[in-house]
Amino acid sequence: MFNFIKNFRNDEDGAVTVDWVVLTAAVVGLAIAAYGTISTNAQNLIGDAAAAVEDEREAFEGE
Repeated sequence: MFNFIKNFRNDEDGAVTVDWVVLTAAVVGLAIAAYGTISTNAQNLIGDAAAAVEDEREAFEGE
């Protein structure tokens, strides 16, 4: 019985797999968080560019 417990405690098979799963989950979580920030900022930038183009179009047509 003691040998079983000792062997079970020393057995590290699968430890690398757990490390990769945790690392992958962290990377996916960071990607999801970054996507939200990038998406919002990109939409704001596109809106600002569209407004600037519209202002220039109106100024050009007004002349």
